Amino acid sequence: MSELKTKQNDASVEAFLGAVDNVRRREDSFTVLELMKRVTGEEPRMWGTAIVGFGSYRYRYASGRSGEWPRIGFSPRKQSLTVYVMPGFSSYDDLLSRLGKHRTGKSCLYVNKLADVDMDVLEELIRSSLDAMREMYPE
Repeated sequence: MSELKTKQNDASVEAFLGAVDNVRRREDSFTVLELMKRVTGEEPRMWGTAIVGFGSYRYRYASGRSGEWPRIGFSPRKQSLTVYVMPGFSSYDDLLSRLGKHRTGKSCLYVNKLADVDMDVLEELIRSSLDAMREMYPE
């Protein structure tokens, strides 16, 4: 079984975000960083080389594969700012309908720029996701 490459590490979150080439994406990333710090009450940690995560949980699939992953996090990807909403989006139809311009994957919220979304709704989505993760995976 292969080992998960994306692990929590001691790399500098600020240095990583400060090195984002796209100025708007860099500024948006620092805004999301402060939002997540406030909502989680935790300090951010780098996961792998490109994910800023808050907290962690251990998971185990029926196959036996297990690992550790942040409870919530984000990454300033080249195409969009990606917010990792680990419970997925099935319970968040109302919030997503009010969020503004975005796309979703299984557990990824893709936003081109924060100006496209309602920041209060984004905060509510982050808070709800974090609450769900804490309930599913108590510390």
